[in-house]
Amino acid sequence: MARLCAAAGTDDQNPARFAPYCWAWPGGMIPIMRTLAFVFLCTFGALAQQSTPSYDSRIGVNALVREDLFAGFLADDMAAFERGEKTIAQLLDQRPESRAILLAWQGSASLYRAVRAHEKGDSAEFDRQYQRTLDLFGQAESARTNATTVGVKAISCASFLLFGDRLPEKQRPAAWAASYDGYQFLWKLQSPMVEKLPMHIKGEQMAGLVQTAQRTGRLDESTQHLDRMLTLVAGTPYEAGAKKWKADPNSATRVRLGCMSCHDPGRLAAVRGALN
Repeated sequence: MARLCAAAGTDDQNPARFAPYCWAWPGGMIPIMRTLAFVFLCTFGALAQQSTPSYDSRIGVNALVREDLFAGFLADDMAAFERGEKTIAQLLDQRPESRAILLAWQGSASLYRAVRAHEKGDSAEFDRQYQRTLDLFGQAESARTNATTVGVKAISCASFLLFGDRLPEKQRPAAWAASYDGYQFLWKLQSPMVEKLPMHIKGEQMAGLVQTAQRTGRLDESTQHLDRMLTLVAGTPYEAGAKKWKADPNSATRVRLGCMSCHDPGRLAAVRGALN
């Protein structure tokens, strides 16, 4: 008699005692509980696989995560934000070629959680989330390729642009310096074609140049970029903020220049609708 049933506390000298626990097979006895466990695991695994959505490969990862994340960033909609975090985690499995971009988005999400923790007075959670932010941005930098360099740089420097003023005083100088460096990197690539760039990219690029130069004490440089911005973004949502900065330099500490377009709810649904 096979010893497979010993774990069930049976006596292999008395086959009748196996009846409640085992199925008989040629050459031995297989515990029914083990069989049921195997069936359960297979079924659970199949259900788990079915519960993970497969994202349309025609839609890029930025479009898939941006709307939900910015619902949190700009409106504190945590339900949408957490849905965005879940989407990132799933896409890391499904889109390995976009790993660097997705890690950068995870870093941005952690930065948002860090500033929320800071504003609630939870210094331990702030420290944990802020360190995670730096680690994820570092991993994104290490994983980036020529194809993903612009995306990784844009996400990280724009994240510090959006949340830099909400960080503790101690962390602000390094955050603004990193954001400044990121926008300078992007400007070297995009300046020759800036007039032809889409409104959103052009507006965000100029807003980043102006604000990071101002926050790092480069006031003359900031003014030069602001004058250029006023010309490039005329008639767009970015113009009003730029005019306020120009008319009242003191408003620079309270008027946001970036994140003025491309984050409206419903954009992803519209993309999906157009594809279908």
